[in-house]
Amino acid sequence: MRFIGVVLVLLAGVLGPAAGQQTDQKPKEQRRTGLVRESLAGQPVPVMPITHLVRDTTLADSNLRLPRPKLLAWADSIFTEALVERAPEISWLYGAELERVVRRAAGRLPAPARFGHSVLRASRLKTVPDPTRSRFRTLTALADGRFVFVPASLAFTRDSTGQVRAVLTAVVTDTRTGAIGWRAGAIGIGPTAEAALRATIDYFLPEETVTP
Repeated sequence: MRFIGVVLVLLAGVLGPAAGQQTDQKPKEQRRTGLVRESLAGQPVPVMPITHLVRDTTLADSNLRLPRPKLLAWADSIFTEALVERAPEISWLYGAELERVVRRAAGRLPAPARFGHSVLRASRLKTVPDPTRSRFRTLTALADGRFVFVPASLAFTRDSTGQVRAVLTAVVTDTRTGAIGWRAGAIGIGPTAEAALRATIDYFLPEETVTP
């Protein structure tokens, strides 16, 4: 399994510097930079559901042939499972728990899938536009947090070798300022859609091992 990715922006003092060094095989813009877990440790961080997903329907992978609602639910489950496994020190809010927080808004917030957050896939954006920005601010106030993790876009295609190619765009937003503090673009390739998606997550949130 192999993957490549491009990290575009880091929030100074919050999400930290690059976690790796440039290699001779990678161009300058393809430096490996990961999400710094320590900067979010102990904080409640809502994880928005994936709403922008495109797929090559000619791929044989059974998951990519699911009806769209089931495909989105499958992708969300893989993504949030990886976040919890890789960074349990962060209090991720997702799924039913996220929906419970939204219900506490008593009608001031739409369902999580209707926040309009897929607009953040646009690399030109430096701040979150309204009304998504105000919705994020209300959400984190109810959750007693500050940051929101947004998987803004996911696409599955076929790579040149016939394997599945996943392209993921993810951002972290600071709801106090509206800034998009961290943006990651990752490409993962694997024999299945699940393997390809997990490869993109490996890019910015690699599994850590403990050395005795």
